[in-house]
Amino acid sequence: MVAIQPFDAVPLQALLAPASFRHPRASREVVLGHAVVAYALQRARRRSIGFTVGADGLSVRAPAWVTLAAVDAALREKSDWILRKLGEARERQQRLEHARIVWQDGAVLPYLGMPLQVVLNPAESVAGALRTAGEGADAARQLHIGLPAVARPEQIRDAVQAWLMRGARQHFTGRLDHFAPQLDVRWTRLRLSSAQTRWGSARADGSICLNWRLLHYPPSVIDYVVAHELAHLRVMDHSPRFWDTVRSVVPDYAALRRQLHDEPAPLWD
Repeated sequence: MVAIQPFDAVPLQALLAPASFRHPRASREVVLGHAVVAYALQRARRRSIGFTVGADGLSVRAPAWVTLAAVDAALREKSDWILRKLGEARERQQRLEHARIVWQDGAVLPYLGMPLQVVLNPAESVAGALRTAGEGADAARQLHIGLPAVARPEQIRDAVQAWLMRGARQHFTGRLDHFAPQLDVRWTRLRLSSAQTRWGSARADGSICLNWRLLHYPPSVIDYVVAHELAHLRVMDHSPRFWDTVRSVVPDYAALRRQLHDEPAPLWD
């Protein structure tokens, strides 16, 4: 007879407890639907109540003359939207935590949309070398770094980052040269960024800034960002004309834009 194993025990109180969202600088709580939401309230010079949902939770900005009861009433009126956004933000943060890189021999990180394993190999160049282990469908990409097995996590991280940044400059330059003639623009300078929330920018003088972390994503996503920034050399806003310009060289830009938003890059700290 095969014994049936019970599910992991979960206290009944935990199952019945309402969902909870708490901003680290929360100053007030409100019950929205079946959730307790602790939000950060800031008084500001404005005519109406404004809501922002980010990684920390719900932030509310309200005029000084609006009562607390009126603020809570406004939140309840928008409760469906607020709870949906809070849920999405929590799920995104959980995906980020799951993707956090543990810097050690054998660490795995995405490179051009595919897994890349870090191998510490003292006989290898400190600069690092991309190699393939295995054959056919089972082939795995490895980054051999010239560090000993006892290397500190920050040493491994810095060595991998240096390798990725060199690769990013080479890859981005090739894609800039590919799309610039198609858009009839001329880029003058490429700068690499380490920003946490911005993937790129463009200046009227042709200077392009791209985040080296883009190298985690598939080439098609990188192409979208490159084309996006080059398109700004023709249209410096996000008007319909701008998006038509992007579409002229990356027809499926909308899907790639969603992918960039929905698939966060791994955490490096």
